Amino acid sequence: MSTTRGRDCRIHDTAVIGDGVTIGDRVTIGPFVVVTGPVAIGDDCWIGAQVVLGAPPEILGFDHFDSYQEPSGGIGIEIGARTVIRELTAVHQGSVRPTVIGQNSFVMNRISVGHDVQLGANTIAAPGVTFGGHVTLGAGCNMGMNSTIHQHRVMGAGAMLGMGGVATKDVPPFATVTGNPARLHAANAIGMSRKGYAQPDIDAVSAAYTDGHLPSVASLTTATAEHFTWWREHSTKPLVS
Repeated sequence: MSTTRGRDCRIHDTAVIGDGVTIGDRVTIGPFVVVTGPVAIGDDCWIGAQVVLGAPPEILGFDHFDSYQEPSGGIGIEIGARTVIRELTAVHQGSVRPTVIGQNSFVMNRISVGHDVQLGANTIAAPGVTFGGHVTLGAGCNMGMNSTIHQHRVMGAGAMLGMGGVATKDVPPFATVTGNPARLHAANAIGMSRKGYAQPDIDAVSAAYTDGHLPSVASLTTATAEHFTWWREHSTKPLVS
């Protein structure tokens, strides 16, 4: 299995790119990056120095490869187009589903993206964030510096976890949560406004979270309601009901 490289890529001479890696067009890969397939990197991505993509899942007893050239035994990694992954970040292979970082995401330095994690498009993760295995994020989530989300947990679209927070339950869409363990603080009203959600939806979500419960889906426009429907379908340990 060979490596496929797109047009106009800028790959540093010290980078280690194994077999089973597909690199899109105009991708930058910095010094001492290690990429072990199967990995697919979308167009216009920027991968910083000493990033590791494709290490085996951190699961006790999972086979560790003896060559950085051959593809590993993992399910794979998918990096969406126009994503930035900064220095010293590690993204591990999936064990039962691909590990995914959605398009247009900004993953800053010293971040751990565990096995089977799936981050939605436009994720922003500040330095030092830890994503436990099997975590799932909707689109547009924001993770504060040194925050942690526990394995198997789900964050709805547009949710924000504050600096140093530890999410041990599923965070609903457009919620701002803080602390250890994380608790509901308020609606992410500014984030909703910046993304163009209707003001009546922002008001409804804000009022519901102020009272400590979820908004009625029937009171929301389709564009907002669908995120709550998705979250309910995926959540097994909700922070708010």
